Amino acid sequence: MGWKIRDSHSRGENLSVIFTESKLKGAFMIEPEKMEDERGFFARTWDKEKFVEHRLNPKLVQCNISFNKKKGTLRGMHYQVAPYEEAKLVRCTKGKIFDVIIDLRPNSKTYKAWEGIELSSENYKMLYVPEGFAHGFQTLEDNTEVFYQMSEFYMPSHACTIKWNDKKYQIKWPLKPAVLSKNDYTAGIGEKE
Repeated sequence: MGWKIRDSHSRGENLSVIFTESKLKGAFMIEPEKMEDERGFFARTWDKEKFVEHRLNPKLVQCNISFNKKKGTLRGMHYQVAPYEEAKLVRCTKGKIFDVIIDLRPNSKTYKAWEGIELSSENYKMLYVPEGFAHGFQTLEDNTEVFYQMSEFYMPSHACTIKWNDKKYQIKWPLKPAVLSKNDYTAGIGEKE
């Protein structure tokens, strides 16, 4: 059995991260630029200098994993208010999700608009969710895992939830929700319109 040897120059020094702005200003789809060969590929998923260059928050203080057993599981729509507003970098590491963001910035041209993006373990795409956005997702496969990087620590006293089917936003989820937490199901009940 022979070994295949690669030159040491294949460490990814010239790799970049590809940023595509969403229709909601300040939110970005981020894709790794892949260096492929017979082994597979190597790609950079985080570059602080590139985040700063695109005026995105490069601060990362917490990472989380969300594992979801059932297709149709819905989590959201979550956000934190000042002074603990958070940016998130979200990637689906196993399975597939329909990832949703809502722009909650009153001075934004896209205030109250939402966008849904498919993230999967196969497309390697990430979603950068800036401060002032609500975020949630629905799983499109069983046994789906989502990895979050956060710019702020979780503060229960500043955590908020918009109900997943709030009529003000009219999010079109791809599936009827199969599993919801009690908090997500009851969010907004009793609030005035």
